[in-house]
Amino acid sequence: MIIFFYFCLRNQTSHDMEYKIGKGARCAVIGHGSWATAIVGVLAANEAQVGWYVRNPEVLEQLLAEGRNPRYLSDVEFDRGRIAPSDDLDAVVRGADILVLACPSAYLKSFLEPLTEPLAGKFVISAIKGIVPGDYQTVVEYLHDRYGLSYGQLGLVTGPSHAEEVSRGRLSYLTVVCTDPDNARLIGEKFATPYIRLSYSTDLYGIEYAAILKNIYALSVGIAVGLGYGDNFLAVLIANGAREMTRFLEQSYPAERDTQASAYLGDLLVTCYSVYSRNRRLGLLIGRGFTVKSALSEMTMVAEGYFAADCIRHINARHGVEMPIAEMVYDVLYRGASARRRMKELTTKLI
Repeated sequence: MIIFFYFCLRNQTSHDMEYKIGKGARCAVIGHGSWATAIVGVLAANEAQVGWYVRNPEVLEQLLAEGRNPRYLSDVEFDRGRIAPSDDLDAVVRGADILVLACPSAYLKSFLEPLTEPLAGKFVISAIKGIVPGDYQTVVEYLHDRYGLSYGQLGLVTGPSHAEEVSRGRLSYLTVVCTDPDNARLIGEKFATPYIRLSYSTDLYGIEYAAILKNIYALSVGIAVGLGYGDNFLAVLIANGAREMTRFLEQSYPAERDTQASAYLGDLLVTCYSVYSRNRRLGLLIGRGFTVKSALSEMTMVAEGYFAADCIRHINARHGVEMPIAEMVYDVLYRGASARRRMKELTTKLI
């Protein structure tokens, strides 16, 4: 699939490249979790009204009645005139030109299952940092294959930006990724606020895979912390994770990119260090002795790195990139390997 993605990006048709977003494009968000809620808050500051597909009845009822999401970021209060929550996916899609997907990748298929409205005329942005489980595809790859969308009408919004901080107006940096820089700029205008700084990229492949890989490395950091390793080792582990990520991107899809930029390295760092990181949290529980099953049951939100570890290993089988950290995480999560033993073995492979 990586080879196919590489071929399509390198050989886009003129139709793909000429897809243009209109200046008056209307936005809608798919998902009702913390990141979806934060994104709606950002868009609602710039748009007259933001469509919002919410399939959870409790959340939908509270948003309509009080302008609050009772389950995620419940302290955020929306101007109800600026949001249009609905459990009718077709109606939400029909009323938008730009769709922002912000549900966990593990639930992407079920979120989109009721859809009968065509996506052919839409621009779809993934704000999801995960792989579609079982399909071994990124969200962009899946949308291209399943819905026939060209890469010219697909984009990303990513970067080191935890929903909890974005929702509170704390300074954050986002990167908008599109094959067409003009489209990226128009999308950027919709996300521009006094507390968000924007950058732009055309590296659709590299940034999406970087956002997936960093969840695996955050899991490894959590495991290390849970096992009692200190800051000195964590710095080495994260530095090697950054090197491993760069190696995977360069060997699977060579391109001009700066993996020291915030969309790559910055996102990795915040996911590895932040108290808000659900992937770090999952690893921490495992390092402290929880079984994988019990650790997952303790999580109140989806840790994308759990699914990513399996998918990246499957994908990397085609490339043979040296990825000892990702292999360690996979062995612990899926093979029942001892976290303590595998981490000790890993320490001999880091530099």
